[in-house]
Amino acid sequence: MSKKLMYEFRRKLEDLESYKGRGTELITLYIPPDKNIADVASQLRSELSQASNIKSKQTRTNVLAGLEAILNRLKFFRKPPKNGMVIISGVVNINGKEKHITEIIEPPEPVPMYKYHCDSKFFLDPLKEMLKEKKIYGLIVLDRREATVGILKGKRIEVLDYDTSMVPGKHRQGGQSSVRFERLREIAIHEFYKKVGEMSSEALLPYKDKLVGILIGGPSPTKEEFYEGEYLHHELQSKVLGLFDVGYTDESGLYELVEKAKDALEEVDLVREKKIMQRFLREVAKDGLAAYGEQEVRRYLEVGAVDTLLLSEELRYERVRYRCPKCGKEVVLTLKQGQGKNPTCEVDGFPMEEVERKDIVLELSELAESMGSKVEYLSSESEEGEMLYKAFGGIAAILRFKPG
Repeated sequence: MSKKLMYEFRRKLEDLESYKGRGTELITLYIPPDKNIADVASQLRSELSQASNIKSKQTRTNVLAGLEAILNRLKFFRKPPKNGMVIISGVVNINGKEKHITEIIEPPEPVPMYKYHCDSKFFLDPLKEMLKEKKIYGLIVLDRREATVGILKGKRIEVLDYDTSMVPGKHRQGGQSSVRFERLREIAIHEFYKKVGEMSSEALLPYKDKLVGILIGGPSPTKEEFYEGEYLHHELQSKVLGLFDVGYTDESGLYELVEKAKDALEEVDLVREKKIMQRFLREVAKDGLAAYGEQEVRRYLEVGAVDTLLLSEELRYERVRYRCPKCGKEVVLTLKQGQGKNPTCEVDGFPMEEVERKDIVLELSELAESMGSKVEYLSSESEEGEMLYKAFGGIAAILRFKPG
């Protein structure tokens, strides 16, 4: 999932998490991709008959309305979407007003289970779990006896392949000259490295577009010989992040490798943000191709002068458009999320009506994309991301040129 879509997904969950119901009347329905829609509808009709027994009239009314709204939505599906879906329905309080909402969420990962849930808030834990970045790293541990290949996805390690070698031990058998024995041993080592390279390529190439990098572990000089001999496919060789000393080369070696490479993994996550912010700060220091602050950056975006737009994921502002119902005059304001008092029209003194409200990060990113600018989303978890948010207001840009 792209960073923009992940940002939208995160903001959607934040909104849903802020909603509260009066009683246990907010419905969350998780439908996995392999679930039969007819079975779901049948179970919901059963819930309908049970809900009619709820003592509180208001809760009963709202639950029945929510179930009927979900059943109406399900009529449009012959089967669930690729990753399944989550349907939420209920009466919530939005800006002081009660409103019945029914929404379908198609998550970035497969829905893990079937679940019908009623509470005073929506049940979002499985969806929030999907927000955790699950970067994929290739893992290879080897010595001259065995090798194991796996991946690290998020915090989960998965073994993909394992093999042992036919490399003879260091002590030659009687009747062989030491020179000939060493030569045969070197050939066997080379053949084993080739085999490990082929095994690694077969296991990891299917992930090549998602791989952040590859870690290689083992004793010296094995791991160095393997890496420097370029036994890996060239697309994987270029992704090697580092070589690490580990004592085991079976499945437990993969866990040891991840532990030894912990600092390197954290560094990789921060390097991209660090580089982009360093580039921006160099331009700021020489009063060069840099801009920051919403108004200035927006002006450069509109004339196509922005090369890279930098946005903090912590921004909670909205771009709100108002229109006068009498003369049609419009004004657009940037306001804190959920805030804003309708302005008065300067032309005829009429109260203006809200026409549109949009998250400013999404609004600016769409403007940037329409002008061919790149967009970088920085979290405040890194020092650089925190600097963007606190020192530059969360909105900055590296420019292609400065218009005259």
